[in-house]
Amino acid sequence: MHMPNQSFVTEFILLGFSMSPRTTPLLFSAFLLIYLLVILGNGLITILICLDSQLHTPMYFFIGILSVLDMGYTTTTVPQMLVHLASQKKTISFSSCVAQMYIFLVLGITESWLFAIMSIDRYVAICHPLRYKVIMCPWLCSIMAIFCGLWGVISALVYTIFAMRLPYCGPNKINHFFCEVPAVLKLACADTSVNDHVDFILGFSVILIPLSLIFVIYVNIFIAILKIHSAQGKLKAFSTCVSHITVVTMFSVPAMVMYMKPGSKATPEEDKKLALFYNVISAFFNPIIYSLRNKDVKKAFLKVIGWGRVQE
Repeated sequence: MHMPNQSFVTEFILLGFSMSPRTTPLLFSAFLLIYLLVILGNGLITILICLDSQLHTPMYFFIGILSVLDMGYTTTTVPQMLVHLASQKKTISFSSCVAQMYIFLVLGITESWLFAIMSIDRYVAICHPLRYKVIMCPWLCSIMAIFCGLWGVISALVYTIFAMRLPYCGPNKINHFFCEVPAVLKLACADTSVNDHVDFILGFSVILIPLSLIFVIYVNIFIAILKIHSAQGKLKAFSTCVSHITVVTMFSVPAMVMYMKPGSKATPEEDKKLALFYNVISAFFNPIIYSLRNKDVKKAFLKVIGWGRVQE
């Protein structure tokens, strides 16, 4: 239907965080430092896994992919947020907003399923240690990684199409620090109830199903761990599991709250905190929790910088 008096927005204004001008430099410095540490930590993990043949195992293959996803995930949002903190202009074009939304979703959904795949890897390693390398062979690991990526690409496309098919005729101020689906939908000048249902249904496939799979797998893992006679063996197995469960919780729980609650119940400030947690904070802690405290990674690091031989 033709609407002659209706105009559509060509750009959005990202309001970011509500704060006084005095706190802006502090916030800018904090986010810049965290972003640089995210890139440094995850980049280091990726390089070590590529360079050290001792880390060419299924577990580190998936950790390497996780590190790459985390770097891309934060780079999609944080640099733009820093630019907006440092300048008066806080606009983003409509096409750039769509691109940011889509890339963010691709990486986030891929990471969500990657966590489920990593739990399968831990199950095989703990419950079938003698057949671990046979079962988790390179081609199977590659297929699993490709599945995660394809699921992310397809699901993100559905999310983005349903969000951007709606008319946006003003206002154009997004109360968020990047173009995330729930925040953008609030500006649509049309009923978004269909989108709420679609988001909820898709939430099952991209969040709840992976989480349910992780839960079932870990129940079996814990049963297997209780059967281990060695106290040291139990401790080592539990340590690996706790690391993975911590990382999954930091990412998945805030994402589930964000994407599976009705849009009418979401407050902008809560949404920003949740997004900051699973977008930036989880990516910051992942290398620390999952890899940098690992003996194999420390040994690989010392070897790369030339200290490994000296210590031997």
